[in-house]
Amino acid sequence: MGKKGLIVDDAAFMRMMLREILTKGGYEVAGEAVNGKEAIEIYRNVSPDFVTMDITMPDMDGIEALREIKKIDANAVVIMCSAIGQQANVLEAIKTGARDFIVKPFQPERVLESIKKTVG
Repeated sequence: MGKKGLIVDDAAFMRMMLREILTKGGYEVAGEAVNGKEAIEIYRNVSPDFVTMDITMPDMDGIEALREIKKIDANAVVIMCSAIGQQANVLEAIKTGARDFIVKPFQPERVLESIKKTVG
């Protein structure tokens, strides 16, 4: 089996799209979370090879969750997902340690290219 990923997005439809893109691309989906708090818990339990993280979510946003995951694992590979027009958030995410970002709506080729580039 390929590398395993954690999908973090508050929108069920976005998680479903990403799950489909990842499984078709040969990756295993090790878990899904609807907010940053859940993402941190699942990250601790699953130790995924990479995380796709939405920026805007309830309870704990993606940037805060990214900070917490980096405390657990300094080498964590987190790819941020954002809608068009969130450049300031994307820059903050990169400064915080995100390895890449992908823009919604997702282009399957771009998602897989980002994962390949960051985790091989």
